[in-house]
Amino acid sequence: MDQLILYVLLIFGISLCLTMLALVDIIKKDFGSPKVKLLWHFIALIPLIGWLVYLIFGYRKGRKKSFTA
Repeated sequence: MDQLILYVLLIFGISLCLTMLALVDIIKKDFGSPKVKLLWHFIALIPLIGWLVYLIFGYRKGRKKSFTA
């Protein structure tokens, strides 16, 4: 039983890390509209699968913002 709890915690921990990476990527990209960007934020926050949906469908849609100094 203790191993099952550890596996579940490991899955949730990995999912949390991947969700954070997806959110950081969304913040760094321009999706053309604030509404679209907000939609991807909500999709990425879906527990356990949101980051995967973003990776498959949204990762290539945004463009990296170019910062000029």
